[in-house]
Amino acid sequence: MAKIIPRWEWRTFGAHFGGAEGRFAELTPGAVQESEELYFLGGSGANVKVRDDLMDIKILREVNADGLERWEPVMKGPFPLPAADAAKVFELLELAVPKLARDAYTLDQFVGEIAVPSGMLRPVTVRKRRVRYTVGGCTSEVTDVNAEGKATRTIAIEGEDAAAVVAAVNSIGLGGYFNMNYAVGLQGLLDGVPERFAVVDVGTNSVKLHIGERDGAGWRKVVDRAEVTRLGEGLDKTGEIAPEAAERTMSAIADMSDEAKRNGVRAIVAVGTAGLRIARNSTAVLEAIRARTGVSVQVIPGEEEGRLAYLAAKAGLHMPEGALVVFDTGGGSTQFTFGQGARVNEQFSVNVGAARYTERFGLAGVVTPEVLRDVLAAIGADLSRIDGRQPPDALVAMGGAVTNIAAVKHELASYDPDIVQGTVLDRAEIDRQIEMYRVRDAAGRRSIVGLQPKRAEVILAGACIVRTVMEKLGQNSLTVSDRGLRHGVLVERFGG
Repeated sequence: MAKIIPRWEWRTFGAHFGGAEGRFAELTPGAVQESEELYFLGGSGANVKVRDDLMDIKILREVNADGLERWEPVMKGPFPLPAADAAKVFELLELAVPKLARDAYTLDQFVGEIAVPSGMLRPVTVRKRRVRYTVGGCTSEVTDVNAEGKATRTIAIEGEDAAAVVAAVNSIGLGGYFNMNYAVGLQGLLDGVPERFAVVDVGTNSVKLHIGERDGAGWRKVVDRAEVTRLGEGLDKTGEIAPEAAERTMSAIADMSDEAKRNGVRAIVAVGTAGLRIARNSTAVLEAIRARTGVSVQVIPGEEEGRLAYLAAKAGLHMPEGALVVFDTGGGSTQFTFGQGARVNEQFSVNVGAARYTERFGLAGVVTPEVLRDVLAAIGADLSRIDGRQPPDALVAMGGAVTNIAAVKHELASYDPDIVQGTVLDRAEIDRQIEMYRVRDAAGRRSIVGLQPKRAEVILAGACIVRTVMEKLGQNSLTVSDRGLRHGVLVERFGG
């Protein structure tokens, strides 16, 4: 008998796959195959179906550290099916074997006399249209599936080399998706399990989690929260991420990953921003995050960060047509995107972040008017790239600083994104809050209703950055977007 070479399998189900769809469109398709198969859902540990009039069973032998599965064929028998093989179907699915009255069963008898009456097996007719591809030397299929009138699509990649399968999944743009075999995918489709996805934004000052659920109108928020971890603490002085800051961040990511899994997400995508872009030891930190949490953080360029933030703002706010500037200020950098309506004209990132000025000027405590003037002058110099520009028709701001400023304006004891979203802030309100923060130390700021306690140290610097941007772009007011980078990633990676 020929030796069976184990193959590692990866699969996902869904209605949209974002950029992966375009990447498959660039590949040369292979054979196209259409089929009708009968699956039996129930139990665990085995995949049971009838194909080409054969009872075809595979059992799950192994799951590796990357979540790839190794399935082993254990039966491919014709009908009539001997009673011993009929019993084996239930045994392999770890189900109780019902009483068998015949020596052998036709397919109709197996369905009508055993499967359905047992209440343990659900027969499901599945129609497939499979298109084969080769991705990174691995076999791949993109399959349109229809089960009992419900349609979905599944993408599979498999090969003998587990590392090659993982690399192929990443190369096609599906890194972060969890492996979902046919039994789980079909059961979810038939039960109407919603498609949920998670995005983790690893910033210089905070880590943010957004879980979105696809509905008929687009996306519905399931979870949206942030944890201040101060990843960039000391980074401006040492050029490296401190072990304590890395540990706080890893702990937050681990908790968010667990929360995403509890909410049944199909994928977790994580992106890193300025702190991870500039730290000398970012590679080591990223490897530690991966080892500790299983989450791979993709560090994105500042320009890409700005583009995704613009996408989120356009999707979440009904802004008038015309010249629009969207800026997103974080702990280590600020991203600018200049556009006209839906068109992006220019994107760039500058190393202007609240954590950096807080450390440089000691802004976590009470600040004198003279120091405040020095801070505003330094920020103004560092933002020289936006000098001399034509004032836009509208200005949109996002990020932890401006959303906290909006929450303080509304005196929100509990943060409410629906109230913050679309808030209009004018210069007078920004100035009022700058003065309120200037005369208080961090402990005093924590008593301010609406301010997230962990943001007390950096809020003054953040407000000064927002104020300087408004002044340089000739705007007396701006509109706050609670939808930030994470929302743009959600739309980009998982489809509109």
